[in-house]
Amino acid sequence: MPESLAVHGGTDALGAAPHDFSTNSNACGPCPAALAAVQQADATRYPDPAYTALRVQLAAFHGVEAARIVLAGSASEFIHRVTALAARRGARAVAVPAHGYGDYAQAARAWGLAVHPAPHAGAALHWACEPSSPLGQGDAALACASAGALRVLDCAYQPLRLEGAAPLPERLEGVWQLWTPNKALGLTGVRAAYAIAPQGSGADAADLAALAPSWPVGAHGVALLQAWVQPATQQWLAGCLPRLRDWKERQIALCAALGWQVLPGSQANYFCARPPVAALPELLRDLRAQGIKLRDCASFGLPGVVRMGVLPPASQDALRVAAPGR
Repeated sequence: MPESLAVHGGTDALGAAPHDFSTNSNACGPCPAALAAVQQADATRYPDPAYTALRVQLAAFHGVEAARIVLAGSASEFIHRVTALAARRGARAVAVPAHGYGDYAQAARAWGLAVHPAPHAGAALHWACEPSSPLGQGDAALACASAGALRVLDCAYQPLRLEGAAPLPERLEGVWQLWTPNKALGLTGVRAAYAIAPQGSGADAADLAALAPSWPVGAHGVALLQAWVQPATQQWLAGCLPRLRDWKERQIALCAALGWQVLPGSQANYFCARPPVAALPELLRDLRAQGIKLRDCASFGLPGVVRMGVLPPASQDALRVAAPGR
């Protein structure tokens, strides 16, 4: 694999794994209403380039003004775009979580910016994710960001929070929120995201919109985001959470039975574990050959650890049979 290629879970050169623990997608999905909307999307026409109706719908869902909604091709696209904005404004450093999504640092390095673990007083762009990935924990680092810095909270896993509470509104004052509903809807192959600008950040929102290519979100992404705000979709998602909690409890018990050390504190539909092996890559290759994929956390700064999305009992049982130490 080229060094420049970012490490991700999901489909690989062998295709889609039958039992893929390597992503954090909602294993109860796909959401029927969202899937139907995507399948019925009119791909013969361009979307409205201003996304007028969609931005109004998203704004109403969050209780904000439509001017505060910035559409993005994906979370990764927005990460690179807001980093470009920071660099254009003279940023020299970015603060990222000690263990977090690699695109935060990748985007910074692409612009020649220094990367520091958050919090860092000299950074002009601060990232946080809550629940965090890969550990699924809280992250209060944004509160320590320097005045005037761009602060972004990645909300990718908020809809899949199984424990704890979402950040309080006062913690979000002055903070951008980045939302990617495709994970919660079990449709990660549809790329679409949006950000909510802090109150009074109209200039930042306009500058980010100006940095975007034309039509960053295609017809299928528009359909996904429109389905996301519908009451039926939210009701379906709420119904998924108790099932995911049960599956998570069962999966943690399985890891304990295999002799794997489960790292504590996850509040989301995934957690990290440390298999008792000397050579983790060999274990992952052996499991992948049997149709089971786990996410190596070395790229997150956690060597010897795997991140495990919560899957249904049938996939857990497949892991039980295939893993050493059973």
